[in-house]
Amino acid sequence: MRSQWLNALAILASVLAGSLIVVANTKHPAAHYLPNASYDPTRELYRELNPLFEAKYEGERGSGVAVRQSHGGSSLQARRAASGEESPDVVTLGLPSDVMIIQNRGLIAQNWRERLPNQSRPYYSTIIFVVRKGNPHGVRDWPDLVKGEISVIVPDPKTSGNGKLAALAAWGAAALRGASESEARDFLRAFYAHAPFLLPAARAAGDAFALEGKGDVHIAWENEALREVEASRGALEIVYPPLSILAEPSVAWVDANVEKRHSERLARSYLEFLFSEEAQEVIAQNGYRPFDEAAVRRHAKRLPPMELFSIERIAQDWMDAQRKFFGEGGIVDAVYTPKPRAE
Repeated sequence: MRSQWLNALAILASVLAGSLIVVANTKHPAAHYLPNASYDPTRELYRELNPLFEAKYEGERGSGVAVRQSHGGSSLQARRAASGEESPDVVTLGLPSDVMIIQNRGLIAQNWRERLPNQSRPYYSTIIFVVRKGNPHGVRDWPDLVKGEISVIVPDPKTSGNGKLAALAAWGAAALRGASESEARDFLRAFYAHAPFLLPAARAAGDAFALEGKGDVHIAWENEALREVEASRGALEIVYPPLSILAEPSVAWVDANVEKRHSERLARSYLEFLFSEEAQEVIAQNGYRPFDEAAVRRHAKRLPPMELFSIERIAQDWMDAQRKFFGEGGIVDAVYTPKPRAE
């Protein structure tokens, strides 16, 4: 009888302890929620930035806030926001042209670039290569990607910012070194001929390369390349090509959505926070190139100087590049025939 009583008491104590743990770890509901639709590789970045902003906002305003993230291919996220499939208050996307997709639906004001510092670009990035240990195929530059039987892992330029930038970087590497438009098309065609499949977003392509062992080279955002190599514990290496594209991830609040929710002040505060000294340091630590020059200098060893060409070297602007390369019947459609993913 005594043992039964002790067992019952132990069970009750366990239940109470569990309840206390649940209570202790349950965060009080926030007074405000801020949906942020971002591109695929920024999960780790905003996982660090959001709690910093939430604490800062609550300390300054005395009101709790919780940022709610969604992630996917940058162009896919833009189309979802533009169609109303998603209803974010802010977008933090991989290319200015993706923000413009939403702007062109009348959901973001025409002057969105002027509303925040540095034309609404809190950080920069570029496209580099990840190879297997020892770089067995001797990949150093873009022309090396179309030699022999080399297999290139790259995401789909129709849905992924990484995919778009990889195509533009490959084109520029040919065109800016003297190739004619016909020769640049041939190079891009050969580039995609060496891609066994295209995946819809950057993280999926990285996982196929780093975790599943697919392919010989991964064409990646710089921050994704750094993350993959650090996680591989020596199994992967980074290769910086001599020339690549200047990527300009851009942010904006979605006027139509913040007007409905009366949340413009919160959305503006969040995006302004990305330009703060505290946020710029976190941005650099996560492998993005901050706009703040002091942060750039502090992280120059990890984010080395590179020759990066601007979009204006190969198109009028980002929207012209979108139409020319990725629109229906554009250059990518002309040089790439979709292939199913090989298992």
